[in-house]
Amino acid sequence: MILEAVMLQVKQGMEEEYEKAFRQASTIISSMKGYISHDLHRCIEKQGKYLLQVKWETLEDHTVGFRQSEEYKQWKQLLHHFYEPFPTVEHFSKVYSK
Repeated sequence: MILEAVMLQVKQGMEEEYEKAFRQASTIISSMKGYISHDLHRCIEKQGKYLLQVKWETLEDHTVGFRQSEEYKQWKQLLHHFYEPFPTVEHFSKVYSK
């Protein structure tokens, strides 16, 4: 299992619209091969800042299976115009948990 983690900055005043669009986009990502789960967290201290965490079975399920799919085009159309600046996506493997 790998964890995709992304810090997102949504354009000022678009937070409510973004959260609505994200709920719609969630049906897209959750239908993909290798998808396990995802969470979107709203920052308490900074308006418009979010943390997205997506669990995938493999790195390739995200980077190839999702990112090179027709479904990803729909995801981009729903969400990418909200971000300023455009986010950096990083992937992590678990080292320890309790």
